[in-house]
Amino acid sequence: QVHLVESGGGLVQAGGSLRLSCTASGSVWRPNAMGWHRQVPGKQRELVAEVTSGAHTNYADFVKGRFTISKVNANDTVYLQMNSLKPEDSAVYYCAADQGHVRSWGQGLQVTVSS
Repeated sequence: QVHLVESGGGLVQAGGSLRLSCTASGSVWRPNAMGWHRQVPGKQRELVAEVTSGAHTNYADFVKGRFTISKVNANDTVYLQMNSLKPEDSAVYYCAADQGHVRSWGQGLQVTVSS
């Protein structure tokens, strides 16, 4: 497994923007995909966006057109630019890194969008 260090998040008003970042380290095997998931109390964790080492991206329908995921392969860092945030985007956001069938998780970042 890799060690994931996340940064960003916080409190923002509806319509505002935030950027999350996550850097993977500690493994000789580089992640083949990295992404962001989110979770609110009482609900399952859900995919927000992911990007492969080949730069293929996948977005949840509820963020298409508002969020952009990008990855710098040189340092295994993934970014999630979140624009036009809505109160329903409030959640704990988790970074994930996949090495084959093994998934590592970050510690989670709180994102709160006020109305």
